[in-house]
Amino acid sequence: MHAFSALLDRLIYTRSRNAKLKLIGDYLKVTPDPDRGLAMAALTGDLNIPAVKPAIIRAMVDARVDPVLFRMSRDYVGDTAETVSLIWPDPITPPEGEADLSLSGIIARLAALSRSDAPAVLADLLDRLTPEERFAMLKMATGALRIGVSARLAKTALANAFGLDVDAVEEVWHGLRPPYAELFDWAEGRGDQPTAADVPVFRSFMLAHPLEETRVDMADYAAEWKWDGIRVQMVRVAGQTRLYSRAGDDITHSFPEVAAQFTAEGVLDGELLVKGEAQGGEGGAASFNALQQRLGRKTVSAKMLKDYPAFVRLYDILFDGAEDLRALSWTDRRARLEAFAPGLDPERFDLSLIIEAADFEALEAIRGNARDAAIEGVMLKRRDSAYVTGRRVGLWYKWKRDPLTADCVMMYAQRGSGKRSSFYSDYTFGCWTEAGELLPVGKAYSGFTDEELKSLDRFVRTHTLNRFGPVREVEKTLVLEVAFDSIHESKRHKSGVAMRFPRISRIRTDKPAAEADRIDTLRRMIG
Repeated sequence: MHAFSALLDRLIYTRSRNAKLKLIGDYLKVTPDPDRGLAMAALTGDLNIPAVKPAIIRAMVDARVDPVLFRMSRDYVGDTAETVSLIWPDPITPPEGEADLSLSGIIARLAALSRSDAPAVLADLLDRLTPEERFAMLKMATGALRIGVSARLAKTALANAFGLDVDAVEEVWHGLRPPYAELFDWAEGRGDQPTAADVPVFRSFMLAHPLEETRVDMADYAAEWKWDGIRVQMVRVAGQTRLYSRAGDDITHSFPEVAAQFTAEGVLDGELLVKGEAQGGEGGAASFNALQQRLGRKTVSAKMLKDYPAFVRLYDILFDGAEDLRALSWTDRRARLEAFAPGLDPERFDLSLIIEAADFEALEAIRGNARDAAIEGVMLKRRDSAYVTGRRVGLWYKWKRDPLTADCVMMYAQRGSGKRSSFYSDYTFGCWTEAGELLPVGKAYSGFTDEELKSLDRFVRTHTLNRFGPVREVEKTLVLEVAFDSIHESKRHKSGVAMRFPRISRIRTDKPAAEADRIDTLRRMIG
């Protein structure tokens, strides 16, 4: 555990990407199996320890530390794992017996826990570990490392360390399980390269650059709507079907009706949406707010399936059966997709249509008039582009709709986490009802500069009305111009509306709070 905790500590304080790659690579080359494979699982978010939950950790700490002291310390530090690792007292009586404190030993012990056993076992481990090791264990156990290392960076580090192709590693990653013995056997020459022939593995998505000021020739690019769902990859191999999110997470269990109807072998790229007739969408798709009702559910009730029926709007084809089509041009892949799609259930799958535009100016006009709640913007795809991993300049562009804006009044503020733990950086804001009541309509923690953050933090501290733990209620005097991608009806919020991707675009010190927008104004923006 000591080597893994030292790695995390150094990664946290290292900004350089190349330096992080070297740190991880050096660790993997000298660390024995299975510890290095389990470390990779922790770094990539593939480690699952279900018995350890934040609530259990808080209850365990309350039993050993003054709860008031802990909450004050947590409020100051801004991170539960770091606070626990620092405040945990040395045991009055040293723990009895020996314990395997290697990374694999600790993970094996935690993975075998029931929730009732978890507090006692966690306390015993914390008694035996150093503060740095405690921090690493708690972060790892809760699956919340947040150390500036993405799953892709960790896989790149592994590939660099052993002279592998990172795309080849990515290709088979989701078909393997920690501690990835087959992968390290291949890396060190003891075994063959794992293949995806019999396993429905995830392939990295092709991504788009923002269009920004670029203008393209429509003779070279095809245009499609950018639908506001979640990007998914559907894989069927050897009679098995998997649905993967953009991050490579297996979401098959959340959308069983879609997986059950994908019965033709191949790999497709598309947008997961909810049917929109009942919710008012014009393109057969409801807004993202409807899809949110389905996301993250481990089990899906019959009522949920009926009320929020999911389907996939198809964008691209990567494999047709066992044939890899990714090297073909977009034009050729589109023709193959159009030939493949009719063999699928039309209730669950349809094609993303091509936008017919004679030139860029015509496309600009079409985009400007698009008000379907499920449309996020336009995609531009170079007709001769192969399907390649990641973002490649000049191949695909995303051209989002211009954001909507509203003038809102700050109501509450909460401290941030990590580097922002000393600042009130998360702001809840509201708009007025016709009766003059201010109701929350959203929460934002981005869009402002460091200097504006200091100004907002100062306002919160000097205009506080009430304190509720880490939250402060402030005087309703500061107007914030909030930008958001779309707005939808919401039964979960008292205001009846919910914003999509809200962010602070301007601090309106020039505007009286009474002149902020009304909720009725927001309602007119729906759809």
